[in-house]
Amino acid sequence: MKIKRPHAVIGLVAGAALVLTACGSDPAATNTSAPQTGAAAAPSGTAQVDCGGKSPLSAEGSSAQKAAIDIFSQQYQRKCAGQQLNYNPSGSGAGVKQFIAGQVDFAGSDSPLSAEKGEVEQAKARCAGTEAWNLPLVVGPVAVAYNLQGVDKLVLTPEVTAKIFNGGIKTWDDPAIKAVKGNENLNLPAKPIQVVSRSDESGTTDNFQLYLEAAAPQAWTQGAGKQFKGGVGNGAEKSNGVVEAAKAADGAITYVEAAFAKDGVKPALIDSGAGAVELTPENVAKTLDGAKFKTEGTNDLALDLEAIYSSKAAGTYPLLLVTYEIVCSKYTDPEVAKAVRAFLNVAATDGQQPLAEKGYVSIPQSLQDKVLTAVKAIA
Repeated sequence: MKIKRPHAVIGLVAGAALVLTACGSDPAATNTSAPQTGAAAAPSGTAQVDCGGKSPLSAEGSSAQKAAIDIFSQQYQRKCAGQQLNYNPSGSGAGVKQFIAGQVDFAGSDSPLSAEKGEVEQAKARCAGTEAWNLPLVVGPVAVAYNLQGVDKLVLTPEVTAKIFNGGIKTWDDPAIKAVKGNENLNLPAKPIQVVSRSDESGTTDNFQLYLEAAAPQAWTQGAGKQFKGGVGNGAEKSNGVVEAAKAADGAITYVEAAFAKDGVKPALIDSGAGAVELTPENVAKTLDGAKFKTEGTNDLALDLEAIYSSKAAGTYPLLLVTYEIVCSKYTDPEVAKAVRAFLNVAATDGQQPLAEKGYVSIPQSLQDKVLTAVKAIA
């Protein structure tokens, strides 16, 4: 989608009241009673930082990670007095374009650089012939959230979810829902399912549809993209909008960032084939512990989301949104490199634990180790 870039770079404001928002999500809500994140999912250690270098650093891109970047910036300033980052949440596409053009020091994006779009080679040219790396630092689970009176613990498979969101299943008492293990004793009413989707373009919509495409390819043939393609139900703008619409209708279901799945809607458990899995930070961390990368054995850590979404591993919650910091593996200015290393070092360590307050999930130790190895190698 085309997002107009503000003329002024937006400085980071300490304590900004934002939650995970993907491309058009409402940034005003805060996470007070969403599924809680805990220490078990967090990486260990604090940053040993070589401070200094360029200040302020400049970055631009994903609005989905804006609240996380605020936290990272606060921790960076505590660790490296006087050092600052200016981040413009103009959207992933704009951020990548500005990075390639050399207008910012790094970009934030809810998807890695695309070879098909020419971004990989363009970024390599921007980095003076060296590789650009995609470093995953912000993770937000997505809930399939429902409002159905008298049903407190619903289990859905990817196939059933796909058929609900494309109209293949129309009522809550459909035999396919009743047949899911864990739903046998539920009192499912003969009530129409009211699908609520995002009416605006959204990275959450794109990732949700990519999940359905990977996990239930025979049931979901509508494709992916930032516009909802299910063809059923009603749309509402932003994350707050879909949740409010779902709250207002008994029998409603939607998809939304986990931070919003509260106060009137409940996150369904997902059974990918090895049993029902609850949306918890620990279960998301297990998913990332076993994550594969598009390019194994390198410092480019673009995740293989198709493998994550289609995984049937027990105890893992696969439906999540990942945002990346896109950096040069080698900068022409050593002062920029030094500051980028320091900022990302803090973001991957001290910056992770506070993310729980904004509805994110800390990256697990296994992923943290890989990110820190890559950060250390930035020259």
